[in-house]
Amino acid sequence: MNIVKIQKAIKKGNVNISEHADEELENDAINDDELYYSVSHGEVIEDYADDKPFPSCLIYGKDKNNRPVHSVWAYSERHKIAVLITAYIPDPEKWINSKIRKPKR
Repeated sequence: MNIVKIQKAIKKGNVNISEHADEELENDAINDDELYYSVSHGEVIEDYADDKPFPSCLIYGKDKNNRPVHSVWAYSERHKIAVLITAYIPDPEKWINSKIRKPKR
């Protein structure tokens, strides 16, 4: 997925935040500014091209306090809108350098 389209949608305010994502942001004390900063300076680390109803991806970035943030975004080409599916602080027990999934044991 092209992160630039998501970044442009965010800049234009064309964002839909799912209820689940809103809860996860609150649980991990990530505010909107931190989330958007992490995406604007982030990178796609997993691509879910077959997701429905829209392709999605996992973006890794850091907030202004250098805290790692993961966010899963879908993008609607038709509506030019980015949809936040979830966002969270990655668990170091599950991730290597917050970018690579550790093998399940």
